[in-house]
Amino acid sequence: MATIIISGASGGLGFETALALAAIPGNHIVALARSADGLHRLQEAGKQYQESSIHTLSFDIVQGDYNAVLLPFVEEKLGKATIVINNAGSLINKAFTDTTATDFHALWQHNFLGHVYMIQHLLPKIPRGGHIVNIGSMGGFQGSVKFPGLAAYSASKSALHTLTECLAMELSGEGIKINCLALGSAQTEMLAKAFPQYESPVAADEMGKYIADFALTGHRFFNGKVLPVAVTTP
Repeated sequence: MATIIISGASGGLGFETALALAAIPGNHIVALARSADGLHRLQEAGKQYQESSIHTLSFDIVQGDYNAVLLPFVEEKLGKATIVINNAGSLINKAFTDTTATDFHALWQHNFLGHVYMIQHLLPKIPRGGHIVNIGSMGGFQGSVKFPGLAAYSASKSALHTLTECLAMELSGEGIKINCLALGSAQTEMLAKAFPQYESPVAADEMGKYIADFALTGHRFFNGKVLPVAVTTP
């Protein structure tokens, strides 16, 4: 049995990962997102799994009040969180010369700082043997092919990759493992919006199942690793 917190769960990979985790009897999940409608769809879809539970909370990981809202909710629904999946994020496809300071700031907040806040506030809830999984991108993976229009996005994901490596050292004394999956493309709403002419060979539910399995087992084999997970990268 695992107790799991996942952000960005109202659609795309977060939605599919939460469902894949709920399909395993005994798992209990707190699913976070800003979209209450998406979370309602997730909760309805999760009702098919009678031996697990999905608890949803509309929460902004950048602007939300952790002490007054998120932490009491986690305490009530889970107690401790053996797994934290930092999946929330956003994507802008825009030429570098057209990318504004506001664009860079937004992606820095959504793809990096929000996850910093999550980890800092949730650490007291993560027991020894816990696993933090950051969802990165091949766009931020050193040496990977880079694509025009993704400078701000890729740079923010690269920061998340480096944070993962640094925290593996800092958290080693706590017995908490942390890894990052540098994902290639999967067919999600976010990908379709940024690249309307491209279709990924990987379905969102396939990638969701992979992330769920890694969250449950990856810390047995890895710590502080940024692992590329890609068939192709748009």
